Amino acid sequence: MRGKVELLLPASSLPVLKTAVRYGADAIYIGGETFSLRANAKNFDMDEMREGIEYAHDHGVKVYVTANILAHNGDLPQARKYFAQLSEIKPDAVLISDPGLFLTAREVMPEMEIHISTQANNTNYGTFNFWYQLGAKRVVTARELSLYEISQIRANIPEDMEIESFVHGAMCISYSGRCLLSSFLTGRDANRGACTHPCRWKYALVEETRPGQYFPVEENERGTYIFNSKDLCMIEHIPEMIEAGIDSLKIEGRMKTALYVATIASAYRRAIDDYYKDPELYKKNLPLYHEEIRKGTFREYTTGFFFGKPDVNAQIYDNNTYQKSFKYLGTITEVDDGWVTFEQKNKFSVGEEIEVMKPGAEPIVMTVTQMKNDKGEDIDSCPHPGQIIRIYAPGAEVGDIMRQREESTEE
Repeated sequence: MRGKVELLLPASSLPVLKTAVRYGADAIYIGGETFSLRANAKNFDMDEMREGIEYAHDHGVKVYVTANILAHNGDLPQARKYFAQLSEIKPDAVLISDPGLFLTAREVMPEMEIHISTQANNTNYGTFNFWYQLGAKRVVTARELSLYEISQIRANIPEDMEIESFVHGAMCISYSGRCLLSSFLTGRDANRGACTHPCRWKYALVEETRPGQYFPVEENERGTYIFNSKDLCMIEHIPEMIEAGIDSLKIEGRMKTALYVATIASAYRRAIDDYYKDPELYKKNLPLYHEEIRKGTFREYTTGFFFGKPDVNAQIYDNNTYQKSFKYLGTITEVDDGWVTFEQKNKFSVGEEIEVMKPGAEPIVMTVTQMKNDKGEDIDSCPHPGQIIRIYAPGAEVGDIMRQREESTEE
């Protein structure tokens, strides 16, 4: 039997990285300020990256840095300098899709473990063996593969080669993420990290001689004309993922908040650990995992391509909004005799019920009885995001996430 499967979480910033570590990551993937396919995320400058790697390593967690754009000529000299910097701060691996960047990375930092991004269209065991022979340690499967195809790959690649697969999060409408919609409609290149997500926009059909007459774009038996996919969720299929030979279960979301990362991490961490303790315990607790996941933001769920090609039920036709049952209040930065301090992200008031999320434990459900601003003055509510707030929350600790149930389910 292979080693325990890895839970790989995203982080958009240093605070989110620390949240991912605290809530159960085995490894974290992050992007720098260049060469990352999430240019609109906060991302890490080199000092933050160094601090994040040191923090993660101190807690036994690995860090992988994404450099997975499809590079142009002008990117290559800068890539050489960037890889030299990465070599000094020592992440555990660099994630690459472009062969030119791969060769540059191997030359500049020969000791670095290289992972091949899903953006490289990795759909067969021949491709996996190609990258292995060039020195790659791990390949991320294309999202278009079934579990059966992944099991065939595992049977036809070296035992020490690792397979990573996305198991949760947003699905791209384009093959392995190679999309031209954003470039065509907005001039921002998705393959260079600037995607504007036009696949989530609302479209209608207009006949050129009838301006202003909009006809809905619908589906018939010949196929779909709607781009908006449901989100991927494989939490009830962890046994099948492991049996297929996958080494790392990857959560999508380098644009997401600390609350999202903590919520999804908590659910998958518990599910994975329960499965390894006792498969029957895992089956018994499936409703609990689903309940926790639905406290994050989501678009309804699908199993993607894992059990065959998606059908009409994998798409959303009437809206492009997330469902959200909880809002993020903040992450605790200080604790003093029951009083906790944090930067407030959303409004809440004295007298309202909130939850304090704790890693590996049930959340503390409490009513806010006292609240103070940064001057120590008593206040009844905190309407302005970014305020430094103190509330009385016995049992809470530094790093705990605070959240509150939303009445509305649309974001």
